[in-house]
Amino acid sequence: MTAILVPKKILIIGFVWPEPSSTAAGSRMLQLLLFFKSNNYQITFASTAQESDFSMQLETLGVQKKSIRLNDSGFNQFIQELKPDIVLFDRFLTEEQFGWRVAKNSPNALRILDTEDLHSLRSVRMEAEKNKKTASITDWKQADITKREIGSIYRCDLSLIISSYEMELLLNEIKIDKKILVFLPFMLDPIRETNKMNWRSFEDRKNFISIGNGKHAPNIDAIHWLKKEIWPLIRAQLQTVNLHIYGGYLPESILRLHQPKEGFFVMGRAESATEVLGVARVSLAPLRFGAGIKGKLVDAMLSGTPNVTTEIGAEGMHANLQWSGMISNDAAIIAKNAVVLYTKKEIWTKCQDQGVAIINKLYDKTILEGFLLQRINETINNLKDHRISNFTGAMLMHHTMASTKYMAKWIEAKNQ
Repeated sequence: MTAILVPKKILIIGFVWPEPSSTAAGSRMLQLLLFFKSNNYQITFASTAQESDFSMQLETLGVQKKSIRLNDSGFNQFIQELKPDIVLFDRFLTEEQFGWRVAKNSPNALRILDTEDLHSLRSVRMEAEKNKKTASITDWKQADITKREIGSIYRCDLSLIISSYEMELLLNEIKIDKKILVFLPFMLDPIRETNKMNWRSFEDRKNFISIGNGKHAPNIDAIHWLKKEIWPLIRAQLQTVNLHIYGGYLPESILRLHQPKEGFFVMGRAESATEVLGVARVSLAPLRFGAGIKGKLVDAMLSGTPNVTTEIGAEGMHANLQWSGMISNDAAIIAKNAVVLYTKKEIWTKCQDQGVAIINKLYDKTILEGFLLQRINETINNLKDHRISNFTGAMLMHHTMASTKYMAKWIEAKNQ
């Protein structure tokens, strides 16, 4: 008699419903969904957020959906009945809200935090940029949001870290035990010769492109910086060349920057990022703050489009490999690099090849998925000892149970 293989269960608690076509976070979540589906997991995705017109149709992947509420004891019964083997929080905010309920009502479930990027690092850098300062590691370590995010990492059994820079930060500055961290960048199919054959040539491409979601503050700042300082310098040397700005949810402050006479075109949402990147010759991503790895730059490499970015833009994305374009933090040098990359075919081709090497050597889906599966299985099989060795996490969960739990109960009672 053939044994029936019982699907394992994973509950993913999302801060928002995933939008792979709009955000890097959405693309990351799709990669994780496909990973768990391919490993025979029955997936339930839950969120307190409202779905948008661009939310992914999760049903097409066979993913069950569940709307949940904050400070609602109904979640306790829901997770008790679901009995998940794994609960994944898609950023530290959802772990703060639901982690203690998961630990209490589904204590044997492996708790995984997908940090997406270190939100605390991005927040501290954004505040520093507003004050025309450079954020230091000390600034980051002293910020309240950092203490919250690090606490969330400790309370979980495993945390997925997307950037090599952020992995080093957690290991070297915070001294987090590497047993609770998993370095996991984007999981991508390699760029093959057949893919490259479909790319447009240097001569068949024209114009610059800048792409990014309008709800993401670093993108908005980058567009304003482009318009005010960088693009005028480029346009002065390339007077017939245009810049196309793409992104969903662009605010009115960006829409007003549309100036065709200056070659500055605000195009709005792109149906396909790789399609619009694939017809442009150079991508511009002058990010003055941010964290994680940048989906727009990954998409550029996947489209064979060299880029000009900043140190923060390229941070944690290319290990010791040559970058897929040029890097500078100075507006004048960014503009100069953009002109060189746009006009020099030999340099452009070299940068394109370097992008292929980055994707194929650092983001190989097969290797990364195998590594993730191994870490998950090892941790599940030794969960008791794994948690005993993480005393700091146990201590923080104890205090969370004693504080957040009663605050949530008070809010729930008040709302009734």
